[in-house]
Parts: sequence; C-alpha cells; structure tokens
Amino acid sequence: MIEASAGALMRAFAVLERLQATNDLAEVLNLVINAMRDGLHAERASVFQFDDKTSELFMSQGHGATEIRFPITKGIAGEAARTRSILNIPDCYADGRFNPEVDRKTGFRTRNMLTIPLLSSGGTLEGVAQVLNKDPDKGSCFDTGDETVARILSVQAAIALRRAKLLQAEARKNKIEHDLSIARKIQQAGFPKRLPQIDGYDLAAVSQPAEETGGDAYDMFQPGIDVDDLEAGKAAPLLFALGDATGHGIGPALSAGQFRAMFRMGARLDADLPLIARQVNAQLCNDLPMGRFVTAFMGTLDPLEHTIRYVAAGQAPIILLKANGEAEIRDASAMPLGLDADFTVDEVEPFRLEPGDSFLLISDGFFEALDPDHDQFGTDRVLDAVRTCGTRASAGAMLEAIAASIRVFVRGRPFDDDQTAIIIRRLPNP
Repeated sequence: MIEASAGALMRAFAVLERLQATNDLAEVLNLVINAMRDGLHAERASVFQFDDKTSELFMSQGHGATEIRFPITKGIAGEAARTRSILNIPDCYADGRFNPEVDRKTGFRTRNMLTIPLLSSGGTLEGVAQVLNKDPDKGSCFDTGDETVARILSVQAAIALRRAKLLQAEARKNKIEHDLSIARKIQQAGFPKRLPQIDGYDLAAVSQPAEETGGDAYDMFQPGIDVDDLEAGKAAPLLFALGDATGHGIGPALSAGQFRAMFRMGARLDADLPLIARQVNAQLCNDLPMGRFVTAFMGTLDPLEHTIRYVAAGQAPIILLKANGEAEIRDASAMPLGLDADFTVDEVEPFRLEPGDSFLLISDGFFEALDPDHDQFGTDRVLDAVRTCGTRASAGAMLEAIAASIRVFVRGRPFDDDQTAIIIRRLPNP
C-alpha cells in the first residue's frame, strides 16, 4: 500500500485552510477542483453537485468542461454517488462504465480517473469530484496514496460546499423576502389613502393579503375631485371596484393591480361601466396565461338618487343589508374577466339604498375562511356579524365585527386567501 507523501498532505491541509476562509459557492467549487488537480498531480478536475430534488448530478464548474447534468443511475460519477465509495479507474477506455462522449465533444482524452464522493456530516451526498489523468512523471495512474489525499480533501470540500450552498440559499431567501416586502408596500400604496366623504353616507374598506402580496385590489374615488375637497365631493358620484385574481402572491397581485389601473383609467376617460368591463376583459384575455382570470365588481354610487349601478364579473355574492335586517343577495351579472374574448354584460337593476341600508362588497377570502374542521365561514355568518352591530353602527365598525367574528371562527387557523371588503352605508334618518 502506497501512503500519501508528506508534501501531498501539507498541500491538502493548505487547501483546507483556504476552504474555511470563503463562503462563496463559485469560489468554493473553484478551490476544490484546483485542489484536487494540484494535490493529486492531475491534468484536470471537476466537481458535480448533487441535486437531491431530481437525484441528478450536474457540473457548472470544471477544467475544460461545459455544464453537464445526468441522473445518478448513470456513469462512473453516478456509481460513486450511489455507493458512496472512491472509484479508481486506471484505464478509462477499458472500463465499460466510462462514457467517452464528453471526450469526443471536447477533444480531450481521458486516460485514467479518480472519482470521489463528497460526503458532509451524516453521510449526506453533496456531490462528486473527478480527477483526470495522473501526471506521467508522478506515476502511470492514481495510487492508494492519492486516494488518501482525496479522502482528506473530499470531507472538507463537502462541508465547505454544504456551507456555501446553505448560505447562498439563505441569501436568496432574504432577497426574495426583501423584494416581497417592497412589492407589498407598492401594492398597499396603490389603495386609497383616504376615502371620499359623501353627504349622507359612511364608507369603509380593507384589504388584507394572505401572503406578503395579495391577489385582491380595490379602489374608491370620485373622478375629477380631489379627496381633500370635501365640499365638492359631498354629492358627486362615487366609483368603486374590487378585483380578485385567481390565487395569491406576486403573480395574482400583478393581475389585480392591472385590473385596478385599467378600471381607473376607463373612469377617467368617462367610459361607462359596461364599456370599461369589455375593454378590461379584452386586455386581460391577451395578457393572462391560460386558466388565469379576475373576478371583479365595478360600481357607481349616485348619492342623490341613492342607487348603485354595477357590473359584477364573476364577483358574488353581492349583498344589500336593509335597515330592518333583511338581506338582498344577488349573483354575478357577467363571467369573470380574462376567460373569453366573447364577453357580454347583462343589464341589471340597480341597487337602491334606503336610510340605514348597507351595501356589502366582500371577497371570497371572507366567505371561504375555514375553521380547523374545514367548515366555511359563509354568507350567513357575515350577515350575523353585521347585524349584531346594531342599526346605527358605522361602516368601519361593521368591518371590524366581521373580522372579529372570523378570528373566533377559524380558531387560529391561518387564512388561505386574501380578504378585501368595501362597505357603503347610507346613514339612517336622525
């Protein structure tokens, strides 16, 4: 048995010290391949990382090689990964396991090879290192002394590789969380900072995403009137909308934000609700991937006629809670937006608000909230929560009552969907 030379061991320990000094994955890989090549007097070296999700080995860094990916059921590297053992191949072309395809592509000829599994603590496979072509002046092929040096290098290389990958994943996670935090601030900043003040009415709205960003969006404004101009806004029509994109998170947040922006632009151009709905649908049909859509309510409150005209594109139920406690519940008046370019809007009778009536526009994140037994909160519980407030409660108090009732109902279970609501209440007579 040929033992490793003192010089080889000293070179190995010097490499180990450098591996401890960096956490950069690319630098760790570069150090490992250079250490394997130089420490074992070889012509080339490469490192295959192990992808435990796909059970594949892949190489992004190596001497004279491009990226390669293959399952661990194939090749010499795959066998070393499966058996967790060093494979010393003195004549590669005489070994049936050797794949000469890479040689043919690169013009390189592999004579002999040492393949070393990189195992971190607990025997976790981090990858496989391969060292090619022992320097003829140092021997005709790799010997047991080289295997000893390889073992020393492989253990520390695996630990360094594991540490670098974990830190890289943590840095990526932190960046994603930071970006999501910025996206949430941008989304929330797009919602009305102050609600209009309308004579004889009380307004309230809320939007709470299930994640950092949500697939819900809402808007309430009076076209052409500054929200600070209280006198001008007291009798002006109010436009309002609620959009709920399928899913929640970044993608649906973009869709919901696009809906809100198009709705507001249509209103600024003085288009009527059916026209806005048709144009928004046409654009979303072009933009959204197959299977994605937005349910939406677009409405106009006339505070002089006390009516709400609307288009409910897949958004339901729509509730008018009367002052006497009775509820008028309507279904959607059109299909969701973004599903079909052949979009029609049926004319529907406006809601009429009498003194003390409340209009409830609520996304399905409220109705479909689940308790630990997977029972839904439902429409009746929403109505019960509002009715308990009394006939003279504010719109904000009604929202708080719904939220409090849901918190009791779910018993600590996290919400699966975004929760957005608008309440428009006509004040009762003095």
